Amino acid sequence: MGRIFISAAHGGKEAGRTDPGSIAGGTNEAKEMILLRDLIVTELRARNFEVLAVPDDLSAQQTIAWINSRARQKDVALEIHADAASSPSVRGASIFYIASNDERRSNAELLLVALLRRVPQLPNRGVKPDSASGLGRLAFCRQTAIASLLMQVGFLTSPDDRALLQTRRRDFALGIADGLASWSRTVDPGSGGEAEPTYPPINININGQKYSEQGILINGNAYIPIDLVDRLRVDLSKAPNVRRVSYRRVVYVKAIELQEFHVSISWDSASRTLSLRSILQIPAGQIDKIMSNGYTSEVQLQLFLRNNNESAIVQFPDLPKLYREEATIEGVNYDIAFCQMCLETAFLRFGGDLKPEQNNFAGLGTIGGGAEVASFESARIGVRAQIQHLKAYASLEPLVQEVVDPRFRFVTRGIATSIDQLSGRWSADLDYGNKIMAMLKRLYESAGLI
Repeated sequence: MGRIFISAAHGGKEAGRTDPGSIAGGTNEAKEMILLRDLIVTELRARNFEVLAVPDDLSAQQTIAWINSRARQKDVALEIHADAASSPSVRGASIFYIASNDERRSNAELLLVALLRRVPQLPNRGVKPDSASGLGRLAFCRQTAIASLLMQVGFLTSPDDRALLQTRRRDFALGIADGLASWSRTVDPGSGGEAEPTYPPINININGQKYSEQGILINGNAYIPIDLVDRLRVDLSKAPNVRRVSYRRVVYVKAIELQEFHVSISWDSASRTLSLRSILQIPAGQIDKIMSNGYTSEVQLQLFLRNNNESAIVQFPDLPKLYREEATIEGVNYDIAFCQMCLETAFLRFGGDLKPEQNNFAGLGTIGGGAEVASFESARIGVRAQIQHLKAYASLEPLVQEVVDPRFRFVTRGIATSIDQLSGRWSADLDYGNKIMAMLKRLYESAGLI
């Protein structure tokens, strides 16, 4: 039986643990999670588990490094967070696991069930791959050397969840401790010893061809030999965070990390085969440029929307067509604009201060500091306004069509030519561009373009 590492949320930034994270109801995420973490640690130690609590003054990357420098093969790691939403009605607990890892998904389900058994009043938001998170990947799930999960214990912005957490904190701690105890016992329950571990081999298929060398499975994660990375034309020289291990004098790389380099990854459990495909059809230097071409078809946009919200097309059946037409007229990448819409409206579920009848698909504001966002007479005009606002940021060229964007003239023209430069400008969220890029990659993967 291995040890258990527990980290309390720090707000998701690199500035250090002084960041309070989300703030609501006179409290903050860091405070609530540290109090909960301390109870979990006490409970597990009372059950004779060896527990290591991550220091509270470390950044996200320092947290991972701290765990990795101490981790052993059979250890597990959990980071606890409190979520936040614009609407106080959004509630519930969820757990993120590293994508394409069935073993880790089962671990997550075990942990979530244990929490909800102790706190049944807490809604179940399910277990989710980290690819479904806002950023499209979670460093804690991917870069931690041992089996790891990230838990959202509830929404701090929900009065109901917040009250549960503050009045029944011990029940939360008991539930999480129950789940961690069960999870820890499932990790390689053999007799142990500190001998060099033996990892099971896996088959590798690259671009439709069987690869002569095998990979290995470590804690349910697939690793491939480093020489295969070169064959895929992936340059890892500037990617120090990609997980590498040395096993029997061969360097291996965690396969799922290669998704960031436009490598498609799939796993066939029956044949124990990892399939990798480098089929980037989009010039790497153009993928994030706002003033560029779109690459998807109208049908691919419709399918992407429908697969993420079955009722989305019912209310706005022509939206994919509108984005392709309006963006093409102004020279804006309609894929980027469409993914921004998916992010801003939660795939046309709306919520917060955005309402369907406003035909505002990107949170465009009004003039004069009004409380409400802008409204447009039709879906086409709403899309046109968004496209014009993107062009204002990304280009010095004049508009082709008559201006309908209420704030077009206030933008410093050409200040943001790429997606990442929208962060802190279009939205105060400094991860805003990363979230759009993650959505764009999801679209291209679903369309088979990368």
